[in-house]
Amino acid sequence: MKDKLFTANYFWSFLSSFLMFFAFYLLLPVLPMYLMSQFGAGKSMVGIILSSYTITALLIRPFGGYLVDTFPRKLLLIICYCFFVACFGGYLLATTLLAFAVLRALHGVTFGMVTISNSTVAVDVMPSSRRNEGIGYYALSTNLAMAIGPTVALFLYETYLDYHYVFLTSLVAGMTGIFCVVMIKAPVVKSIKKQEPMSLDRFLLIKGLPCAFILTMLSFSYGILTTYVAVYGVEEVGLVSGTGMFFVIMAAGLVASRFLSASMMKAGKLNTVVMTGTLLAIVSYTVFIFLKTPSCFYLSAFMLGVSYGYITPAFQAMFINLGTHSQRGTANSTFYISWDLGIGIGVLAGGYIADLSNYTASYLAGLLFIIAGTLLFRSVVAQYYERNRLA
Repeated sequence: MKDKLFTANYFWSFLSSFLMFFAFYLLLPVLPMYLMSQFGAGKSMVGIILSSYTITALLIRPFGGYLVDTFPRKLLLIICYCFFVACFGGYLLATTLLAFAVLRALHGVTFGMVTISNSTVAVDVMPSSRRNEGIGYYALSTNLAMAIGPTVALFLYETYLDYHYVFLTSLVAGMTGIFCVVMIKAPVVKSIKKQEPMSLDRFLLIKGLPCAFILTMLSFSYGILTTYVAVYGVEEVGLVSGTGMFFVIMAAGLVASRFLSASMMKAGKLNTVVMTGTLLAIVSYTVFIFLKTPSCFYLSAFMLGVSYGYITPAFQAMFINLGTHSQRGTANSTFYISWDLGIGIGVLAGGYIADLSNYTASYLAGLLFIIAGTLLFRSVVAQYYERNRLA
């Protein structure tokens, strides 16, 4: 009899993940504008402040993976989720650029912990026989949030012309997510034996480093895309309004990718899924950069949604399959470290390059990283994964 994947626990895990990332992605498109208008920050300063979130998340993740593999996962998830949500309330109180920068950095720490613990609990409630498929559908929670969140944010701002409505919506979404976490009935997972020697592999999945390197290259462009697309649409595509529609169409592409890649994910053809996604990303960014018309701008949104919908869940499944059961938290941690590192570098570099030239130059740098990452994955990492996977 086929193991049941779509259980109540899976639903609550999916919803808690969606709300967590929805609250997070609500802020991304408006924060550059908020920092510029509210505090008079320049493009480079905006890049530094926004990348600090990713940097602090990156720094805490190795320890987060160890903690998730050591302590009761659901209790740790509830604690981390509460601190993560509390930070959204802080944005309403930050009245100086320094206060905002410090809060943003602290928020990154909580984000680094909650994403690891949430995804690990989600994997725990999936039947092992359907894990690749489950991770694929679970990734849709993040994909939808990263597309719908910015859309809602831009709609709220364009409607009310007040950033506080965006911050409040993030706070409410996060509080709802806490309820979803409480509803999860997670299995008790045996912790690491105390006598097991401490090693670097408890903090970072060493076997996953080749995959981590490629994922970092691919997420570099995504950091630039999500952070600066609203400004790019106005300044270089010539849109007066409606940049929020980019994320709506991107969401459609993300949803489509789940159904298009489902059979390959279920069959374990992760290398094929990654290659399909990266090749489509190359085409998508080429259209996005060189054909600066509204129709091509929105067409590229759908194509980019499909491409990232292929790439991210396939890589997460790779990390899980390269680690043992007791390294599940560490595997998820390494996945998020790779993703965050690329995004953080992309946000920082994108702002710096735009200051020197323009946002087109920033996106060109992102395209070059995707091309290089695709070539390295095809020639080296795909074979490495097949030789070393455990599932």
